[in-house]
Amino acid sequence: MTEIGVLPNIRAAQALSDYLKGQGIACQLEPAAEGIIISIVKDQDVKTAEEILDHFLSHPNDPRYLQASWDHGDSRNRIDYGSSAQGIVREFLRDSGPLTLIIFGLCIVIFILMNMGYANQVFGQLSYFGAIGSFGNEASEWWRFFTPSLLHFSLMHISFNLLWWWYFGGKIEKRVGLVTLLTLLIVAGTLPNLLQAHFSGPNFGGLSGVVYALIGYVWVMQQRCPQKGLAMPPALMVMSVLWMILGFAGLLPTATANSAHLGGLLIGLAQGVIDSKRYQ
Repeated sequence: MTEIGVLPNIRAAQALSDYLKGQGIACQLEPAAEGIIISIVKDQDVKTAEEILDHFLSHPNDPRYLQASWDHGDSRNRIDYGSSAQGIVREFLRDSGPLTLIIFGLCIVIFILMNMGYANQVFGQLSYFGAIGSFGNEASEWWRFFTPSLLHFSLMHISFNLLWWWYFGGKIEKRVGLVTLLTLLIVAGTLPNLLQAHFSGPNFGGLSGVVYALIGYVWVMQQRCPQKGLAMPPALMVMSVLWMILGFAGLLPTATANSAHLGGLLIGLAQGVIDSKRYQ
């Protein structure tokens, strides 16, 4: 089963499904937070199905799709949206890839340890160079370029970051690929830390630089490569940038890693431009 994209509503998804059925291509429709996921059953049909999806997105009112609904539509088709806790867990796992889940779980484990009496030990091992006051002994500990991204200092802090990591990271991993998400994670989890340390010192942590990279990446991809099914409300991009501006202006009630946010956003935008050229 290979996912090829997302359509905004069941009517559009069913029209495409009927047309694919007429072409002898079996597909499956699944609900998601942002629409209906289209998945192709047989790998050998994926390339043809992607070409059909591209045409459908560009010409949704083409008479061939209406005719397909008359010829192959089935009123018995149903989509199971699940129920209660099982439905939530199913959706969480369905929209997550291995890397999404690993980082999600790792951040939670680290947060739990920091709140069970091991805060000094964990921070001492994972914080940025010089945060514990002895830079000389840390010079060879290369992981410190990245590991501050896994540190969170409050329940709100980790909840906010992991929500967006799952929401955007899972979609990128499932629809573009694990390598793309891993690249964003490593680059946006490292270079923005250098900026943050340079401008504000080594005492910081959190996945928010990576989250800003994911937001920037999805924003570019939805504009330039909509067939990948990555989307976000325009207002979210506006609010993210506004939040960053308020942070730089010192108008937020809590300390924020503003340089890391800016660095992450620029990395995500750049990666989105690079990848969108490959898929156009």
